[in-house]
Amino acid sequence: MFRSKVLMLVVLTLFALVTVTGCGGQATDGPPAGDGDGAKNGELQGNITIAGSTSVQPLSELLAEAFMAQHPKVTVNVQGGGSSQGIKAAIDGIADIGASSRELKDEEAAQVKRIQIASDGIAIVVHPQNEITDLTLEQVRKIYAGEITNWKEVGGSDQAIAVITREEGSGTRGAFAKIVMGKEAKISKRAIVQPSTGGVRAAVARNPSGIGYVSVGHLDETVKVVAVDGVEPTAANIVSGEYKISRPFLYVTKDEPAGLVKEYIDFVLSPEGQEIVAADYVPVK
Repeated sequence: MFRSKVLMLVVLTLFALVTVTGCGGQATDGPPAGDGDGAKNGELQGNITIAGSTSVQPLSELLAEAFMAQHPKVTVNVQGGGSSQGIKAAIDGIADIGASSRELKDEEAAQVKRIQIASDGIAIVVHPQNEITDLTLEQVRKIYAGEITNWKEVGGSDQAIAVITREEGSGTRGAFAKIVMGKEAKISKRAIVQPSTGGVRAAVARNPSGIGYVSVGHLDETVKVVAVDGVEPTAANIVSGEYKISRPFLYVTKDEPAGLVKEYIDFVLSPEGQEIVAADYVPVK
């Protein structure tokens, strides 16, 4: 009888150990998370840093907010600094994702993975009191080159034009210079330089004689959009190519996106992410 009780106790003990081991084993498999970040019980967690274009920044902030709402244990830090700085940050491994509002240079393209997340138009803007409603691409070029210096030369009032531009290294300036100025013309050194798209818009808004260029996603009632060659920077005109001053919004990564970074970029390119893009920009096909 004693031996039977001992045998029964051993069997029950072994059964209990097997049960506990089975329940408390490895974490449940879930989506991979990169850069050392794990996924426990199928839940993403970790940090992503995005740095670069101030034109892309507001869109990245909206996309990051939506992604973090779905994944509360993920933090997406969005920073500015300009397109060139963002690309360099990705190459150097300082940022997980670099944001650019211009096309990549050959030497940059050789070092990063390019992902287009949207298309954007660069709008020519003036003060709301300015009666000018349309300029030709050639007139815009000459204004920025310093060859046209008074609004009366293009059908406006007799006042000197205050030319407002972005700083060197800005993706918006790079795209504007390539499309509008071409290889020969240069932006006048007398132009007023602003360090961000928002800075250009604010400078035009407080100067009745000002002219600037900003991303269509940054437009508001404080400035007036001027048509270029009779075409306004609408989504339809940007998609069709009828509006000429447009550029891509890019994310770049040092290596092929993986883990948490890939999860975020997949979200950005998903129907849900592109719906956020479509509110102010042109989604990718």
